[in-house]
Amino acid sequence: MKLARASGSLGLVALAIIASPLAMADESFWYGGANVGRSSATIDDQRISNGLSTGGFTANSIVNDDRSTGFKIFGGYQLNKNFAIEGGYFDLGKFGYTATTVPAGTLSGNIKLKGLNLDLVGILPITDKFSAFGRAGLNYAQAKDSFNGTGAVLVTNPSPSKNDTNYKFGLGLQYAFTDALAMRAEAERYRINDAVGNKGHIDLVSVGLIYRFGGKVQAPVATAPAPVPQVVAEEPAPAPVPPPPPRFEKYTLSSTELFAFDSAELQMPQPKLDEIANALGSNSEINNVVITGYTDRIGSEKYNQKLSERRAVAVKNYLTNKGIDSNRLKTEGRGKANPIVVCTDKKLPALIKCLEPNRRVEVEKITIERRV
Repeated sequence: MKLARASGSLGLVALAIIASPLAMADESFWYGGANVGRSSATIDDQRISNGLSTGGFTANSIVNDDRSTGFKIFGGYQLNKNFAIEGGYFDLGKFGYTATTVPAGTLSGNIKLKGLNLDLVGILPITDKFSAFGRAGLNYAQAKDSFNGTGAVLVTNPSPSKNDTNYKFGLGLQYAFTDALAMRAEAERYRINDAVGNKGHIDLVSVGLIYRFGGKVQAPVATAPAPVPQVVAEEPAPAPVPPPPPRFEKYTLSSTELFAFDSAELQMPQPKLDEIANALGSNSEINNVVITGYTDRIGSEKYNQKLSERRAVAVKNYLTNKGIDSNRLKTEGRGKANPIVVCTDKKLPALIKCLEPNRRVEVEKITIERRV
């Protein structure tokens, strides 16, 4: 039996190759999942007829069973926003044919295919939740054939089998319901060797689910309750009292004082953060200090939101390492919200320079304001 090049197009997901990538979080993580779908093969009837003819038989008719159900179970590691390594187990199902012959008889053949694969996956983000991907890799497949003859047809080797390594490739689309759960639709082509000296392809069109380990739905940012106004009874001619010690209100730090462009790793030294730590250490009554991170408008909303959160957390971690109780500090990220400046530069270097004031971290209850 010949499993030849499968007919039809893999155009189901061809639009993936024209999508341009957008900025996304470049986190690395492990994931796992499973797909199930329809597998198909093109059975070479002419080769079957020629094989029967060399034995002195003529094929009156050939009935093919060229569709089956296939599935795969896989796991992977996403290296960054554009690449992942993925491996797994696949079962492409069972295919076969039955030929009636002259002199009177029948020849039936079947093949089962399963094995392991290892792929490099390239990812093209389209939106925050929607992406396209392509894959190329190797499959190690086990082909198990079975042949049966009736009447004048005799089979000398009824159960040949073969293990072999070949290439595979595919295209797909993916939609993320949450940070942890996503759905895939994809089409793949597996190059295989059957157990009687022929090579061909099996196509698998499938859908499935992916679970990202450690992923979660972003929790809403907690906000401090508004202070309740207090009514003070009016007293005639109160005696003058000394003014209260100054309260800290807001301290704005340019991102260029803290981080490199597109980074959440603090640059050292940090004299301004040391100043904040000393102020908070000397005023233990100041609590619920909110550290807010911002970015400029370059990049996707999701990427900027996560970058602003990581920047706020980096400042909090620095202050706690200086002895400030972490329960006194809260963090939040507001992405590209509340811009200080609006820039219309066309060239990217000039735009990045112009937007510097928007890339900042604000610490509430601090009075000094600084910008670059």
